[in-house]
Amino acid sequence: MTKRINFAFLITALASVAAAQETPAPSPSVTLEESSSSLSSPEESVAPPPAPEQTASASPARSARISFVPPPLEGTISLGIYDSNGKLVRVLHQESNLSEFTIGADALVTQWDGRSDNDEDVPAGKYRARGYLVGRLKVEDMGQVAESPPQSNPGTSVKVKLTPNPLANDKRSTINVAGGFDSDGSYLKTSDDLPVFTVSESPNLARVLVTKAGDKSLDFWQDDGTGLHRFRISNVDQMMAFDCGEFQLK
Repeated sequence: MTKRINFAFLITALASVAAAQETPAPSPSVTLEESSSSLSSPEESVAPPPAPEQTASASPARSARISFVPPPLEGTISLGIYDSNGKLVRVLHQESNLSEFTIGADALVTQWDGRSDNDEDVPAGKYRARGYLVGRLKVEDMGQVAESPPQSNPGTSVKVKLTPNPLANDKRSTINVAGGFDSDGSYLKTSDDLPVFTVSESPNLARVLVTKAGDKSLDFWQDDGTGLHRFRISNVDQMMAFDCGEFQLK
């Protein structure tokens, strides 16, 4: 079961860590050994040290520090990196709990290595980090069903109204969510492909789709080749959006 963030604990931890200062590591000292005061005779010769081997210099590490104050809601965090066109290039965190972040003086901190989900270096330029804190969604297993869903397009998304994030002073935002799956199972994802909530751990799925079941609930359909299986997901409004802002990757 995925561990969930206790927001009250987080606030306490953020406040307490600000008062604590990490002791800096001592600077390494360099001691030069003095040579003997005696001089070598002219007949003595000292062989020159071998020339150091020439090695290709390693490319400098590309790393971006990302910090944010999470919304005041207990749950898990999904965080993506987007390029200047709004395309998702890296799922940096998927349903992560507090232990997967560094607690800074006034925010949670994580790092991006400048690589895509395909483990390739992305071009230098402007990028944005943003994501969602997902609360206590409820999943009810409806079992295998004979009826077909109201619509059968696996790529169709449905609108979900989110709980406003008071830290961002935003209005009640609306996002589109769709179904996704991989070898580990099925999940809800945003319309820009950021996974936010695991639905089941069923392997060998052929397709998934979502349909609206109410203001705060969805029906999630998945097909493993033997028939349709349906889940009812409730409390889908228990999500808050947050934005870490734009940054430059060199």
